[in-house]
Amino acid sequence: MINGLIGKKIGMTEIFLDDGTVVVSTVIEAGPCFVVQKKTAGKDGYESVQLGFQEVKPQRVTKPMLGHFKNAGAPPLRHLVEFDPEGEDYNLGDSIDVGIFNEGDIVDVVGNSKGKGFSGTMKRHNFSGQPASHGGMAHRRPGGIGQASYPGKVWKGMKMSGQMGNERVTVQGLSVVRVDAEKNIILIKGSVPGPNGGTVLIKRTTKGRIESAAA
Repeated sequence: MINGLIGKKIGMTEIFLDDGTVVVSTVIEAGPCFVVQKKTAGKDGYESVQLGFQEVKPQRVTKPMLGHFKNAGAPPLRHLVEFDPEGEDYNLGDSIDVGIFNEGDIVDVVGNSKGKGFSGTMKRHNFSGQPASHGGMAHRRPGGIGQASYPGKVWKGMKMSGQMGNERVTVQGLSVVRVDAEKNIILIKGSVPGPNGGTVLIKRTTKGRIESAAA
């Protein structure tokens, strides 16, 4: 069975389990996704299935991509991502929904974190800052970023001010709390990267962790 789906983050809520435990969960609309392309080891060097998610108007898609979707018998879609079919045979145009997941499954969720804009080192890298009183004039400045004539440059990777957030982030080992196949909704314990309405990838974990949804 394919190891993941594309989804859209809806928001967060609370779920009460049978024993009264409250589980804070993220609501994700996962699928339906359509099989748009199949890649084989003989032709492409590896096995994968390309899934598409979120239908769009035909005029929003380029002509080459319209042909791509037409060949697959699928509607025009906004997002395309490849997943490992894990030995399962799928046909072009097949629809895959959230039913591939079960309550208690452990998943990894990939998304783009919320953008924070241009941020200083105290916010971006958790610098402690410099003296706030006694005549100090460099309260939130980063401090030194290198040496003098040697090496005469700023080393790559130096922690400095810059764009914060809007990066690809993976959160691993999250539990599936609820699955609603009729509404294509999946509830995952805890928080996942990105804003409400952001696109996320839900994949079965590769680390083999086993825990209950109430843990």
